[in-house]
Amino acid sequence: MRCLTRVEQLAKLTGLSKTAAVERAVDQLLAETVAPANSAAQMAALLQQIDRLPDRADAFDPLDWDSHGLPQ
Repeated sequence: MRCLTRVEQLAKLTGLSKTAAVERAVDQLLAETVAPANSAAQMAALLQQIDRLPDRADAFDPLDWDSHGLPQ
């Protein structure tokens, strides 16, 4: 009896052809690899936008803060 390759096992388990199974696995690995980098860039852009917002004169902070920056 012949042992199945990992690609053949994946194809059998997913019901996909071997080519489709490999393509899906590559797509998933790319998404996992690229997404964190994109997320970090998106977060940095969002923080830059927030930093550009002007302080409001009528802003209210209900907490008192100590000299270490912790709420009292």
